[in-house]
Amino acid sequence: MLRQLVLSIGAVTTLCLASGALRGEELAATDWPGWRGPHGSGIAAADQTPPLAWSSTDNVVWKSPIPGRGHSSPTVVGDRVFLSSADEEREIQWVLCFDRGSGRELWRTVVHEGGLERKGNKKSTQASSTVACDGERLFINFLNNGAIYTTALDLDGKQLWQTKVSNFKTHQGFGSSPVWDGPLVFVTTDSPGGGVVAALERANGKLAWQVSRPEKANYASATLLEAAGQKQLVVHGCDLVSSFEPSTGRKLWEIAGATTECVTSLTTDGERVFVSGGYPRKHVQAVHLDGSGKTAWENGTQVYVPSMIVHQGHLYAIQDSGVAMCWKSDTGEELWKERLGGTFTASLVLVGENLFATNESGETFIFKANPQQFESVAENKLGSEVYATPAICGGQIYMRVVETSGGQRQEMLYCLGTGAASR
Repeated sequence: MLRQLVLSIGAVTTLCLASGALRGEELAATDWPGWRGPHGSGIAAADQTPPLAWSSTDNVVWKSPIPGRGHSSPTVVGDRVFLSSADEEREIQWVLCFDRGSGRELWRTVVHEGGLERKGNKKSTQASSTVACDGERLFINFLNNGAIYTTALDLDGKQLWQTKVSNFKTHQGFGSSPVWDGPLVFVTTDSPGGGVVAALERANGKLAWQVSRPEKANYASATLLEAAGQKQLVVHGCDLVSSFEPSTGRKLWEIAGATTECVTSLTTDGERVFVSGGYPRKHVQAVHLDGSGKTAWENGTQVYVPSMIVHQGHLYAIQDSGVAMCWKSDTGEELWKERLGGTFTASLVLVGENLFATNESGETFIFKANPQQFESVAENKLGSEVYATPAICGGQIYMRVVETSGGQRQEMLYCLGTGAASR
């Protein structure tokens, strides 16, 4: 099933999102500048103390209503929080901006009006792509009028450029997020009608290069990492794991692997890249990054939607069905597994030694990144429905949740914290 579609970029060896930054672009360690955080790995800055306990009233710094519906996650840069959302009845796709200190909505920019598609999985939305921020610009992907468009805004919501990346044939929806490095923004548009991996110029949206993809449904985003002495842009799904040179699009290596439909974003320990998929084959797979394209290990576990995390030689995952697992990253040896309960769409986030995992009912399980055994820290409940992964930065947690009252559904953006966070 299509759920939150995510972008992940390796662990310690991942390219920093601020690498190759242009003049004036400064991103702080206390920012969360795109999907899966400051390094795109789901690993937050370790020197912070977000709350370990919360409710709708406890440790709430502020909450603010979100217009429309979406499964994108919060992006936090400087004194602002950004989200994509869509009003499906009025057929509007927006980017929204909130004040980080108070939660007050500062602006909303209409990116598309009309052209929304009704076809798709019941858990997909018209705003599942997460905003990426380079410190001066915002980048967002939307499926609209049978095509994928990437749009750039300035930090005050003014549109700078918009580029049609490719046509798109909907199977279950779209939600891959943009990622940038140096002068380029990277976008993937896999679909049963074909698609591309494309690089656009950040400054003006012009196409720098593109590579055609198989005519197969797939939902994973491209991933930037550095391994074997070079930068690599790696894409999995469509029955392939493929690596490209980011600056040119030249194919570095490719292996027949992964499965057809992948949603999780891959991650890395610097030597191997870890991919997973759920249809038609269930698997977790480790592929060497030395250019050989060889598989290091593989198992039949279904980790279809929530992206995994690598930490100190171990791979942690949450199955969609609610089972937490830990493997050795070099051999794939299973060290433990524990049923948490519920169905999971949101991806793992690591802060220090604590892993945060939120299920679709709004229950967040916090447990240690401990390879010896499962070690629970806390459990918390917020809202009635959660698909978006939280952003954790500056000692605060930003969560997109659904609250239901009197049969009415309302999305809310929460800022959770135990006190004033330094930024």
